[in-house]
Amino acid sequence: MADIIQLLPDHVANQIAAGEVVQRPASVVKELLENAIDAGATTIKLIVKDAGKTLIQVIDDGKGMSTTDARLSFERHATSKIRTADDLFQLHTKGFRGEALASIAAIAHVELKTKQNQDDIGSIIIIEGSNIVSQDVVVVPKGTSIAVKNLFFNIPARRNFLKSNTVELRHIIDEFYRVALAHSNISFAMYNNGSEAFNLLVSNYRQRIVNIFGNKTNEKLVPVEEDTEVLKISGFVGKPEYAKKTRGEQYFFVNNRFIKSAYLNHAIASAFDGLLKNGTHPSYFLNLKVDPQTIDINIHPTKTEIKFDDEHTLYALLRSAVKHSLGQFNIAPVLDFNRDSNLDTPYNYNKTDTSTPTIEVDKSFNPFQEETQSKAVTYKKESAASWENLYVGLESKGTKTQQDFSEVHFESEESTGSIFDDDKYVDKIQTTYQLHNKYIVSTIKSGMLVIDQHRAHQRILYEDFLKNMTIKEAVSQQLLFPLQLHFSVQDIEIINQLKEDLEHTGFIFSSVNKESVEIIGVPISVPESEVSIILEQLISDVENEVPDAHFSATDLLAKSMAKSLAIKTGQSLKKDEQEHLVNSLFACKEPNASPTNRATFITMSVDELDKKFI
Repeated sequence: MADIIQLLPDHVANQIAAGEVVQRPASVVKELLENAIDAGATTIKLIVKDAGKTLIQVIDDGKGMSTTDARLSFERHATSKIRTADDLFQLHTKGFRGEALASIAAIAHVELKTKQNQDDIGSIIIIEGSNIVSQDVVVVPKGTSIAVKNLFFNIPARRNFLKSNTVELRHIIDEFYRVALAHSNISFAMYNNGSEAFNLLVSNYRQRIVNIFGNKTNEKLVPVEEDTEVLKISGFVGKPEYAKKTRGEQYFFVNNRFIKSAYLNHAIASAFDGLLKNGTHPSYFLNLKVDPQTIDINIHPTKTEIKFDDEHTLYALLRSAVKHSLGQFNIAPVLDFNRDSNLDTPYNYNKTDTSTPTIEVDKSFNPFQEETQSKAVTYKKESAASWENLYVGLESKGTKTQQDFSEVHFESEESTGSIFDDDKYVDKIQTTYQLHNKYIVSTIKSGMLVIDQHRAHQRILYEDFLKNMTIKEAVSQQLLFPLQLHFSVQDIEIINQLKEDLEHTGFIFSSVNKESVEIIGVPISVPESEVSIILEQLISDVENEVPDAHFSATDLLAKSMAKSLAIKTGQSLKKDEQEHLVNSLFACKEPNASPTNRATFITMSVDELDKKFI
């Protein structure tokens, strides 16, 4: 039999490796930003066009590379970070595998310009699909500039799998946040399609959070500090009243590296136990410092997952630190059974001087004296022998009371007859029943109908919103006071994109600023208290939606609003509400499925019921 195993060509091996390292444009942004940080940069610029599909460029003022290093940086497994296997457990840098640039160069057009501080001229290298087109000298400032153009140009299938520009840009901004939050001592700037999106100057950690997520964030933060031999914790958690429906603002950094950990996230959630509404998630921005020898960051290609030696200890310390901070700043109630609240100093006397109490004794007081005289009242003690006098006249008083009581008359009500002459009209036959506050059961000619009230209402609202946005005749209700809501910069961008469609559903915006929106009118079916929840859910749906060939912002908006406003499972409905829901569902164009294409009802015939009793 002929030999069938053969070595892969280098360019094919690089493309396979790129599939692990570069999943989308955001993966390139992450690798290039981390390389700039490892180079000791103090100022980093990120430039993207068409959500990174056309251009991703990172410019830094780091130490740069020599001509030889610039060429070697695109070879696989070429790295300046480690020399032996033991170095994997003493990592203080971001990158260490030496695969990033080689993988990126295999699937894009790359242009690298770099110069060291002591050199007069730098180097420029142009690579297309792992092929070096040119390498020359160039006059450039100190540092490195690397531009990645036409991502996945030689792998059309991978390019077709990319999401819409809105979704891909959101992933890029997420990676930018993760790197910028971990390094508040570095200045970052981001430009999207020629306009400045962020300009973050060097600041402390709290100010960096506020600069990214808006000025309103400052009042939401509660500091967390804990220093032990095993773990050092610093950062902030959000107050419970500002918890969101989505998990957007949750950041763990271990030794300045962003990680994802469901186990540690559970520690935070347990610290907030009893303080959050159902379905909401707390915000946190926590930095964890541990010994590099106690963690392994080489377990995942994207390096966002870490293996800890002793996760249970970290869990307990993290939960305790957050719980302590919430109690220390009076966010969580404190139970102290040894403390008497009656001994607390009232606010009015909190800062007043205390005076020594004095005691006055009446030396002439005699408790056995028959008569006690005072200036105002003279009281004579009655003798015990005259106790019969207490009942004199009581009999006559009782007689009068009885006579008065006998003269009291009660007003009687006349009994009226029934409105209906016949009792058969009183008990109307009920055609619908609600089961476990979740399903509506109704009878049909062939048997029984069971409707999921939440999905059915979603379908009704979805078609209603879609109709209003199409014919642009939605009715609004004016708010008595304008409603002002605060969002982050990228959330405002999404609202701006959907503003016109939102206005067609009944929302009226008086202003949309960089960090807030002011609403003066809402659709008739939307309560004022639900507006912020609807917009948060809508922003989350836009960010995470997978667009297909029939994707449209109008359709997504209608789905999102229907999901937010639909009757929830567990809500009790009156008889007329049940009937109205059933009638409205079957008046829809597609009553069989919810907007997410899930069944809204099932039917069971009499024959099927009969078989259950065989």
